[in-house]
Amino acid sequence: MAATTDSYLEIPASVAGILNENRDPKHLQVLKTFTAALRDKEFRDAVEEEVFSSLLKVLTRLYEELQVASEDGEDLQSFALQLQLAAECFRAQRNSCVQSTRNQSLLRELGFIDVSLKLLSFLQTINTENTDALFEPVRCGIQFLGNLAVGNQMCKDDIWRLSFPDLFLQLLGVDDEKAVNYISMVLHTCLDETKVEDLSEPENIQLAFRVMELCRTQPDLDWTVIIATQHFLRSSALVENMYSGMSHHERVTLLELLFAQLREEDSEQCGVPPSVARFLASSFQEGCGAVLTLATGSASSDEQVLQEALTVISLLDVLCEMTSDNKQFMILQDHPDLLVTTVGLLEQVHAIGKASKNIFSAAQNFSFSGDGDSSSSSPVISFKAHLIRLIGNLCHRNSSNQNKVRELEGIPLILDNCNIDSNNPFITQWAIFTVRNLLEQNLQNQELVANLERRGPADYSALRELGFLVEERDGSLLLKTVRKDS
Repeated sequence: MAATTDSYLEIPASVAGILNENRDPKHLQVLKTFTAALRDKEFRDAVEEEVFSSLLKVLTRLYEELQVASEDGEDLQSFALQLQLAAECFRAQRNSCVQSTRNQSLLRELGFIDVSLKLLSFLQTINTENTDALFEPVRCGIQFLGNLAVGNQMCKDDIWRLSFPDLFLQLLGVDDEKAVNYISMVLHTCLDETKVEDLSEPENIQLAFRVMELCRTQPDLDWTVIIATQHFLRSSALVENMYSGMSHHERVTLLELLFAQLREEDSEQCGVPPSVARFLASSFQEGCGAVLTLATGSASSDEQVLQEALTVISLLDVLCEMTSDNKQFMILQDHPDLLVTTVGLLEQVHAIGKASKNIFSAAQNFSFSGDGDSSSSSPVISFKAHLIRLIGNLCHRNSSNQNKVRELEGIPLILDNCNIDSNNPFITQWAIFTVRNLLEQNLQNQELVANLERRGPADYSALRELGFLVEERDGSLLLKTVRKDS
């Protein structure tokens, strides 16, 4: 213990001594000793400002030496020691900030943020085959920023002011997964509602696009997904601006993230703003026609048309999930013409499927071999079922929407989709669910169904198979649950 205490006492002079000597491997050991000592909370809290001032001078000197070497065209391989020293300076800075508001504030006031960011930016300009030697100081420097920002608003604001958007964009492009994950963590730590709105500005939105691109190409980077789901998807301005500037590939990624977020158990944390929900509904209405073109062979082979259709399909999935949530479905129940568009689209899809053999046609292929049936890999699998599901959601305890579907002649259309269809798994169940919502406490709809039944015999075997019994009573049809084995 005494030896350790003595070595701690020597640290201030040793760090200051680096400034008075030419670069030497022993300097690396001095910094490593300082870094290790900073793991001790008692030592960490007792480090004097003078020691940190010396460390800052060492870091600044290293930055200047690397700059000169680069400008003179020197072989930066010979500066491996400087890169190691820079990494160790960053480690010491990182350790000094752990659970220490005092040191966070002290390093901020001394100017560590500015010098560290300049060095990190400069390191991105170095071309060398020894990438490991470069990545180490980059990783450690970003970790320092992360520790500096945690729980300290002034540090967050300074890092944001000096890094946004260019340095964040630069570091998110580093060819090192660890460094990208670390800078994503820093970005997440710095972001708040105001800063997210800054991202939505045209001159800054490339940073948001970069994060979304990483979500698509490197989904295992947890922090980029967290940024997208916890920050981006909660800003209507950012979602609208990103969506408008994205390719269809990128839109699908955005929608897949939103879909996954909506399915999280804690709906309090995963809800989206009403304005985002309404924007996505409008986007679905505007683009839904793209799916219809897939019925022709030529259109389905067109990559642009296919990607546009996949976007619409993803939008439908999100809208179904949104309207399944009691806290969110009311947002869209009154959305202008969403129900009209959905019923109209279902009518067109159903008619196209009946007119000729195509991807919208009902099928009874339940073989797992997939031989001779290209529809099993079709992007529109379950599309019709999800349209019916959305109609059912929008009509849940909403008499106005129930009446609207009747006026649009949508009830017979939905009843015509009660047959099992291998291209639309669970379509029978969704049709029954939707009919139930359409008939609930709506006498006019019940009378309509009763009158439809009188026009000809109906096969209720699918309903019986699912445990339901259709019974006529006093001129109306009743849907009752029964035991399947009765």
